[in-house]
Amino acid sequence: MTNITRRIALALPSAVLAAPALAQAEWRPTQQMRIVVPAAPAGTTDIMARMLGAHLQSRFSSTVVVENRSGGGGTIGTLEVLRAPADGHTLLSGNIGPQSIAYSLFRNLQYRPEQLQPVGNMIRGPNVLLLHPSIPANTVPEFVAHLKRNPGRLAYGSSGVGQSPHLSGVWFNQLTGTEATHVPFRGAGPLMIDLIAGNVQFSFDNLTTSVQQIRAGQVKALAVTSADRSAQMPELPALRETMPELANYDVSTWFGMFAAAGVPTPALNRLNAEINLMLGTSETQARFAQMGGVPMPGTPEDFANFVQAEITKWRGVIQREGLQIDVS
Repeated sequence: MTNITRRIALALPSAVLAAPALAQAEWRPTQQMRIVVPAAPAGTTDIMARMLGAHLQSRFSSTVVVENRSGGGGTIGTLEVLRAPADGHTLLSGNIGPQSIAYSLFRNLQYRPEQLQPVGNMIRGPNVLLLHPSIPANTVPEFVAHLKRNPGRLAYGSSGVGQSPHLSGVWFNQLTGTEATHVPFRGAGPLMIDLIAGNVQFSFDNLTTSVQQIRAGQVKALAVTSADRSAQMPELPALRETMPELANYDVSTWFGMFAAAGVPTPALNRLNAEINLMLGTSETQARFAQMGGVPMPGTPEDFANFVQAEITKWRGVIQREGLQIDVS
């Protein structure tokens, strides 16, 4: 398990307009704040934590520390937050994996949804099917044919067991009748390094963290996993466009902030307002567009309802496919 602690020293430019909720939100931190990232550095979960940490540090004029606690498909970092006081000083940079998929995928999960308080959603985006440039395929049908000629001989990487890129690959292989070996990594950063090096032949990764490598030609992108094309890279088809077998394929990933259940309402509302304030800045919107993601502002209640719907969705997918594993 990696344990990398980094202090944020950068601050975003001051927001030009305060969110309406800030007028009544008087809560301020009384000690150093901490944002736990349940993944390795360089992935979207990490990027969201560092963006928000810089914003909060600027707004509160107090230190915000980002800690990477990777492993266990994001469950190790989640448990770290649950051990902290529910006072608003510790946040979890959560995502679709440990905060929705995990509840149905892992037999021995040590936490439940009601132990976490959704604070605010931040970004949504598709995953993308990526190939090492040496793979002789430029379309999804060509790649499926290549996989069928080489059953079980290719390895695909993901940012961790139980994360949406992992299940994106599982579902893809099942629908296309292909076989490949899954290789989990402790985050999107380490995965991308090995994909570029050719140590794994393909992957499903968040578009938000792989746009630069795609545009630089370091990896070959074939399609996005969402129901529709991404506005940031409209040249990439949606997987469900490419083959009849994939007509029902639809996976989008998301990233937002959580805290341990029981956070006082003033702290919850102030932190949510700060997230929405950051999402509304031109700097954030430009960064998200560059990453291929869409801002997801809203109230804590909005986010809680969204998360519950995701839990229900993935429970159905996992049960239909008969998937269940132990946290490792």
